[in-house]
Parts: sequence; C-alpha cells; structure tokens
Amino acid sequence: MKMQWEELVDEVFEITRNRLKVIKVLALAKSAIRNNLGAELNEIKQPTLLIWGKNDSVTPPLVGEEFNKLIPNSQLHFIDKCGHAPMMEVPDEFNAILEKFLTELPK
Repeated sequence: MKMQWEELVDEVFEITRNRLKVIKVLALAKSAIRNNLGAELNEIKQPTLLIWGKNDSVTPPLVGEEFNKLIPNSQLHFIDKCGHAPMMEVPDEFNAILEKFLTELPK
C-alpha cells in the first residue's frame, strides 16, 4: 500500500509528463500573476492562517508578509527549510500550526 505522499509525488510526476497538463498549469500561473488580488485581500473577514515556506521561490516570503498586512485578522507562520508547498513538504509541522490555529478560534 502506498503512503499518501507517494501518491502526491506520483500525481505531480504524471502532470509533468503530460504536455496538456503542463500547459494548463503554466496558464494558471500566468493568470495568477496577471490577476493580482492584493486590492481585494482586505475584504476577507474570517480569521486567516498563512503558512509560508521560508525558501519559497514561487511566492517569496515577502508576499506572505504583504498578505498578512492586507488581510485583517490574519496570522503568518514561516517554516524554515521549506519551499512552496509546506503542506506536502513538512506535513507534521504544517498540521501542528493548523491545529493550534483552529483550537484557538473563538467558539
């Protein structure tokens, strides 16, 4: 039986081998760059947790700091030696941060 992370690695690998999927991922990334949501982030009213990899080269930590400033009632947590996908790279640390955030939310 495969572990869940092995399935994720297989899925990502399959995306990179499928030309159409690669084109779709690149189009999505370009769209995210063109459609900057910075002006709308201050409209988020719910408590928001931002978990950011300190070594994220896709969306650098500076972006996380800016999101934290723009989103009212947000918390920003950086994870050392982590890139763009902390939920996959360091799931135990990610889950511990998330669990603490969720248990501290007002009931």
